[in-house]
Amino acid sequence: MSTLWSWLWSWLADYGLVGKTGKVVLLGLDNAGKTTLVHMLRDNILIQHMPTQKPTMETFTLGGLTFNLFDLGGHTIAQRAWAEYSSTANGIVFLIDASEPERFPEAKTALDTLFTNDDLQAIPMLILCNKIDLPRAASEDQLRAVFGLHQTIGKDATRATSNGIRPIELFMCSILKRQGFKEGFQWLAGFI
Repeated sequence: MSTLWSWLWSWLADYGLVGKTGKVVLLGLDNAGKTTLVHMLRDNILIQHMPTQKPTMETFTLGGLTFNLFDLGGHTIAQRAWAEYSSTANGIVFLIDASEPERFPEAKTALDTLFTNDDLQAIPMLILCNKIDLPRAASEDQLRAVFGLHQTIGKDATRATSNGIRPIELFMCSILKRQGFKEGFQWLAGFI
């Protein structure tokens, strides 16, 4: 039986389905839930955190892919380092607080800066809209309209079906309720 398992594992690794590692940067405005997401992915626990003061890196495995996830913080000074860290990443995760519509313009400006950066054009981007469990949370249609995300690649897309188009997709999530973010990371893993 172990020979069969070894053969299967080797076959999956040859096709890039297991044993992959990717550098992913986690971006978004302060208080969007980035550090909470990191701890949920790593330890499956919900902890209240102080604002991120300096970049941190955590490693976790999901769907056969080991992610080295860099939480860069969301305050104005941290945003200056986003492009530098992101240019060598295999993927970008941008977290939006769906329950703070008054901050949507600020988040859109930050996201648009990433979209227009020439060094980031080939890097897949997962957009997670967090806090959908709160009564004030915008719907997916509202968020797509505000952020101009009408023509994303699709939640079922893979590297094979992307036809050279930069993979960008939006997933609604609630870190508190443990919903939506794992599906987003599984989608991202398909492009790394």
